[in-house]
Amino acid sequence: MNELPPIRGTLTQDRPLADLTWLRVGGPADWLFQPADREDLALFLRNLVPEVPIFVMGVGSNLIVRDGGIRGVVIRLGRGFNGIEIADGLVHAGAAALDMHVAKRAAEAGLDLTFLRTIPGTIGGAVRMNAGCYGSYVADHLVEAEVVTRQGESLVLAVSDLRLAYRSSALPEGWVLTRATFRAESGDPEALSARMEEQLARRDASQPTRERSAGSTFRNPAGFSSTGQADDVHDLKAWKLIEGAGLRGYSLGGAQMSEKHPNFLINTGGATAAELEDLGELVRARVREASGHELAWEVVRVGER
Repeated sequence: MNELPPIRGTLTQDRPLADLTWLRVGGPADWLFQPADREDLALFLRNLVPEVPIFVMGVGSNLIVRDGGIRGVVIRLGRGFNGIEIADGLVHAGAAALDMHVAKRAAEAGLDLTFLRTIPGTIGGAVRMNAGCYGSYVADHLVEAEVVTRQGESLVLAVSDLRLAYRSSALPEGWVLTRATFRAESGDPEALSARMEEQLARRDASQPTRERSAGSTFRNPAGFSSTGQADDVHDLKAWKLIEGAGLRGYSLGGAQMSEKHPNFLINTGGATAAELEDLGELVRARVREASGHELAWEVVRVGER
């Protein structure tokens, strides 16, 4: 790392990561790099030894960093990547822009990206995971995404290049999303704002939004998120399978499956990353025994135990 050229961002050695995640657990990164802008990021990656692993994190909203921390470099995008611009019916958002801010800015301009309002995290994570709710997904609106490759090359990818699917994309490991462009239908700003307020109320009524959680813990075996419509079925929703296995409110140390929404893994105050992950694995095993269905993690787990 000492052979790197000068950077304009911040590079910190042995940086604890717990305070950068919503679950507030995890050990340190060998190095945490916060680039000043895309050029700074590209220069850093271009000159980084290829053998050094990197991990890109946003605001840590769907992340368990294991207690042993992360080897290599963690890249966290900040102010140089959170701009939001709206022109000609398109919304251009930096990867570090919060989903909720993008939804609100778009609504003010009369563009409907309201589904983003209740999704925790940043645009970079939303694109990488094809985030969605209420029957809408990033894939329905994304036009293109700007990335910096592991070799430091800047590219623009069409939405088809990303092969977006339920909670997944084909973005290669080590590539960093820096900006995304969305197309949205027009709508009345007041009506769009009212819809987002209704969605927030529904979310707060059904999810433990005041607890330390990382959002939905497991993907729905049904292969799609809740639509919020009257005909939405729950038989193959992760929460229903967890409840059917008798695990609503089940706890292990400081980790607990929420009483309010059993697909939310929460830190009740003193959980370790190991307790959170072990409880998740226990849930997967019990659901497999009770229903025969295999739950896949939606929360990303990284680092060493």
